[in-house]
Amino acid sequence: MNYPIEQIRADFPILAEKIRNKPLVYLDNAATCQKPQAVIDSIVDCYSHSYANIHRGVHTLSIRATDQFEAARDKVKTFINANSDKEIIFVRGATEAINLVAQTYGKTNVQAGDEILITAMEHHANIVPWQMLCEQTGAVLKVIPMNTQGELIAGEFEKLLSDKTKLVAITQMSNALGTINPVKAMIATAHAKNIPVLVDGAQAIPHITIDVQDLDCDFYVFSGHKLYAPAGVGVLYGKQALLEAMPPYQGGGDMIRTVTFEKSTYAGLPHKFEAGTPAIADVIGLGAAIDYLTAIGMEAIAAHEHELLIYATEQALQIKGLRIIGEAEHKGAILSFVLDKIHPHDIGTMLDSLGIAVRAGHHCAMPVMDFYHVPATARASFAMYNTKAEVDVLMKGIRDLIAMFG
Repeated sequence: MNYPIEQIRADFPILAEKIRNKPLVYLDNAATCQKPQAVIDSIVDCYSHSYANIHRGVHTLSIRATDQFEAARDKVKTFINANSDKEIIFVRGATEAINLVAQTYGKTNVQAGDEILITAMEHHANIVPWQMLCEQTGAVLKVIPMNTQGELIAGEFEKLLSDKTKLVAITQMSNALGTINPVKAMIATAHAKNIPVLVDGAQAIPHITIDVQDLDCDFYVFSGHKLYAPAGVGVLYGKQALLEAMPPYQGGGDMIRTVTFEKSTYAGLPHKFEAGTPAIADVIGLGAAIDYLTAIGMEAIAAHEHELLIYATEQALQIKGLRIIGEAEHKGAILSFVLDKIHPHDIGTMLDSLGIAVRAGHHCAMPVMDFYHVPATARASFAMYNTKAEVDVLMKGIRDLIAMFG
């Protein structure tokens, strides 16, 4: 069956936009993805026909909204193959999910002299919360190094694991390089020493079929907005036994069982970690995004994006003065690059004049930029709706830019 690219593109109304009187070529998907009409419609439908606060109401709208909200939780459970919907915690995004684990599991299990292990290619969201925890507890942050291809040095990972290691937190796919890490093997290595593992799946989940039971990760986090869903909603998956042992992250409504002025008791999973009114319509939108992706098929999407990456890489390698940053053997659909004598911010600005949206900067991965001795990169990141014709537009824009700068 042929990949239905024209139908998919028609499902995303923003792709019909003109930027500076030119067709939009949206290649900033690693920062955030655009939304299909099905997701937009689900949000409009919620606010038009079924919006009310959830869980506590006995009136029709509250029951309707609650059913749709919890149906989205079940869709997430199925999408990542969790064992139970109790293991699916709705949060604001991957960043909040990591902070939740750091300040609950981390504070409970990490002490002075202990070690937390991350990789050299982490997003700031998987660095700073652990630095904060180390400052609070006296623990030490250790970093798994990488090579110039942008791949982790496997032997170094095993050397860094010790009796002091209390948690490993690793990205499945680098947002700055596109590297796809061998997280399943790394989890098995850590588990052999009884060390739990958190996987940051924010970049991976739109591109790769995720099975948390097969990975055997202890925690998995992702954001909705990179999965064609609304911003402001994300997911923390955790193994049920771990979540049950962790203290609440925030106090408030819906996470309690009883409250007196002397003492409060807490609700069971997943509600223990979902204080206050959640992003109801956005969670429903996340469910709609999962339905949309499932109908197309994650394997078909992955194959299409890989084809785009191969095509773009081949084209980029033919451009004199262009250097690709991150050339791992296993990569997602991200092409980070620099041009001789042209700052990435100028690349981004000039490409925008042609209607091409790329990201220019450090991509919330400043240690990665330091490793490659560059201030920033330009990053083209591809999604299910991008085409080879758009790659051609990008490459022509880059060539024109080089000619302009002489």
